[in-house]
Amino acid sequence: MTYYLIIALCIIIIIAYLIEITGKHTKIPGVILLIFTGIGTNYFLAYMDIQIPDLSGLLPMMGTIGLVLIVLEGSLDLTISVKRKRLILTSVSSAILLFMIFVAISTFVAVKVWNFPLIPALLNIIPLGIISSAVAIPSSSDLHKDTREFITYESSISDIFGILVFDFILYRYSSGDFKYSSIGQGIFGFSFDLLITIIASVILSTGLAFLLHRIGHRVKHVIITTGIVLVYALARLVHMPSLLVVLVFGLVMNNSHLFKNAYSQKFINFDNFINELKSFKHITGEFTFIVRSFFFVIFGYYTSVNDLIDLRNLLIAVSISAFIFILRALYLKLVLRMPVKPLVFFAPRGLITILLFLSIPVDQLLPFMNKGLITQIIFVSILLMSFGNIIFTGKSSELSVPSQSFKNSS
Repeated sequence: MTYYLIIALCIIIIIAYLIEITGKHTKIPGVILLIFTGIGTNYFLAYMDIQIPDLSGLLPMMGTIGLVLIVLEGSLDLTISVKRKRLILTSVSSAILLFMIFVAISTFVAVKVWNFPLIPALLNIIPLGIISSAVAIPSSSDLHKDTREFITYESSISDIFGILVFDFILYRYSSGDFKYSSIGQGIFGFSFDLLITIIASVILSTGLAFLLHRIGHRVKHVIITTGIVLVYALARLVHMPSLLVVLVFGLVMNNSHLFKNAYSQKFINFDNFINELKSFKHITGEFTFIVRSFFFVIFGYYTSVNDLIDLRNLLIAVSISAFIFILRALYLKLVLRMPVKPLVFFAPRGLITILLFLSIPVDQLLPFMNKGLITQIIFVSILLMSFGNIIFTGKSSELSVPSQSFKNSS
């Protein structure tokens, strides 16, 4: 049995790799193919009458580690400079405002039209408002550099902000003691936690970056990555905005030029540090690929085909997805005055939506919310993104340069 398991793991990695390299040509996101690989594996094992241990309990753990690695990988490619100030501000505002508008309108409908309680409505709607960096970042690799950076910042901030708001609601108000008078106090506590986390993240990130440069042992990239995951987990236990630590660490690592001065050069050889950073990026990319691949294959394995083809769920999924993309198109066109294509298509739902959905207490789930609906929304949003990627990638130099629109809107 041991060798069969080893063979199966190796085959999954090889299939994921083939999906990764062929995806650049087919423009089909690997997430869809990985989920279908899991579904196919389930049917194959059932046909062969092969029993395997229940692996569904691994999903939250693998998804969390995958999230940390994906945000870390994305942030390691982000550059902070005065020239990119407008791009950064616009992408961050897009992530936060679009999320808030979607949640506000959807919650209003759920509470006022369908008469659902406020807190359960928020907990169920928030996961649907978050762009998945796990899907969006890898899928934007062939777009124009400015567009790719916009998507990386937007999806990463969407992940972080969405999780912060979800945790804020879940840990402070899901117990049923919600009072409107306590909102101000809750927001103040939330803002204080955010400020403390940012300060601690900068200090911690600077220390870890210095360690990466100073450690002489051949095993160091794994230790630094482990340290980041550990800090993330510890921060989550005390309900701090832990994903912010990951983002700040990546930004500090990839923007060492901001810390370069006569004093710092006494302790750090920045040329050597850049070489170390390249190796660290490579290792992070390898880890991310493996964890992400296994997560979506296992998720697909436990996905019911009957749930995927349920027409009632599909109608709701298409309606929610249509609202997401119409709202996004209007925001890009009317508020940001940016080229709508292909950015409008890059709003997929994915890993974060799954993880937060699994975190909702059973007694807080709305009647129509189920795993099948979540999976359908993910599929529809990813298929729309695939369409945009296929149609507009070749034209990205003409249609997808946010910085051009920034100048026009300023």
